Amino acid sequence: MTLEGKLLIGQEAVSGNSTAINAVDPSTGKTLDPTYAGGSKANVERACELAEAAFSTYRETSLEARAAFIEAIASEIEAIGDDLIERAMAETGLPRARLEGERGRTCGQLRLFASVVRAGEWLDVRLDPALPDRQPMPRVDLRQRHVALGPVAVFGPSNFPLAFSVAGGDTASALAAGCPVVVKAHSAHPGTSELVGRAVQAAVAKCQLPEGVFSLLFGSGREVGAALVADPRIQAVGFTGSRSGGTALIEIAQNRAQPIPVYAEMSSINPVFLLPEALQARGKAIAEGFVGSLTMGAGQFCTNPGLIIGVKGEALDAFLKATGEALKASAAQTMLTPTTHRAYQEGVERLSNHAKVREVARGQAGDGPHDCQAALFATSAADFIADASLQHEEVFGACSLVVECTTLEDLRRIAERLEGQLTATLQLDDGDVEAARTLLPVLERKAGRVLANGWPTGVEVCHAMVHGGPFPATSDARSTSVGSAAIQRFLRPVCYQNLPAGLLPEALQDGNPLNLSRLYGGKREG
Repeated sequence: MTLEGKLLIGQEAVSGNSTAINAVDPSTGKTLDPTYAGGSKANVERACELAEAAFSTYRETSLEARAAFIEAIASEIEAIGDDLIERAMAETGLPRARLEGERGRTCGQLRLFASVVRAGEWLDVRLDPALPDRQPMPRVDLRQRHVALGPVAVFGPSNFPLAFSVAGGDTASALAAGCPVVVKAHSAHPGTSELVGRAVQAAVAKCQLPEGVFSLLFGSGREVGAALVADPRIQAVGFTGSRSGGTALIEIAQNRAQPIPVYAEMSSINPVFLLPEALQARGKAIAEGFVGSLTMGAGQFCTNPGLIIGVKGEALDAFLKATGEALKASAAQTMLTPTTHRAYQEGVERLSNHAKVREVARGQAGDGPHDCQAALFATSAADFIADASLQHEEVFGACSLVVECTTLEDLRRIAERLEGQLTATLQLDDGDVEAARTLLPVLERKAGRVLANGWPTGVEVCHAMVHGGPFPATSDARSTSVGSAAIQRFLRPVCYQNLPAGLLPEALQDGNPLNLSRLYGGKREG
């Protein structure tokens, strides 16, 4: 497929007329063609106009038609073939195997949401039939279902050019809910975004849906994104990126005449607590697992383990020694963008120059212009607690800080000081259960996912997964951006009181014509 460098607005490919962007191959620093001229406010308005026009029809598509459309997107992405992988490799520096796996995850989660749509449980149908003879007052007929919010704006991140991007989890879950989507592509991988965008565009046409179900916009800076969130037709936002970017969009959304929800995943350092028995029994194995998780993908994961907490002593010293040896042997890896690399270097330099922080080890230096040299630092619990910057500042990349505690109580005190997190991990053995029991209530308040004896960098796309957490990990701790529950972000409940049978939506009709799982008079049916 030939890349054209155009915006995709409905079924049209439109040339932009604002500041142009080009992708950069981070492994070489070479600028890639084509040039993508950014969109204008008029382009944003046209995309939102089409999305609003499509909404009434798309939100009431049958469960089967909507599921088939989402499956068609997956098939169209697969049909691009190797062109997609090669372009993504050039724009991100990520290896082939990683991107092929990410393409599989992207298509897998689309098919997961197709199955969720067909099952219909997301409608959360509840029926309380009329009780005309109830005393002291009769009850009217009440029926509830969930409906789509409306057009959704999705912002793709730099670190997942497929699975969290144009047809990633936010787009998949919004489309599953019945919401048209307008995507603001990330400027780091516009070619990859165009390829995937054209796949979605093709699926819309093949399924004979209104063209405004999907549009794709490009733009440097924040002008296009800000205009998109401010547009009154947009009813929700999905965002993955920096804290500054997310909070800026939240401010725009809250200052609208009609404020809207922004589901922003922003910042997390993902603490790992090394409990004493586990550290004593298998410190070397824990060290190897930690370094593998820390350096995976040059550490460019929102769930990267950026903070390690343990009690001072021989076991922690041995862990640090083993970690340092493993880290020194780790090869440098290309980072996603020049900007990401620059921010990583600045973060490492801040820690390196901090008076209360010492360097434990560095990984191997690379030859490329944007290579990530892994880094590990350490500090005391007292100094960590005294310095808010150590508690809050994420260094996006293969960098982590070890906090050396005096007592087990220090672990709880540190956990209490932390901001909201996507994950919190416990490395524990049987003898650590009571210590873990003390920590667990704190970690439940702080994190969206609590792990035992694993590493947070693996995020399974399934029904039980929670990829969210209290601010600033996400802007709304009640939601998840990964897993089937992500659909709930783009729905709202509507109650129908005493409507004639002929006006009731099919999901609420007597006889359960869609064979849904429904709550009828407080009891489950279907």
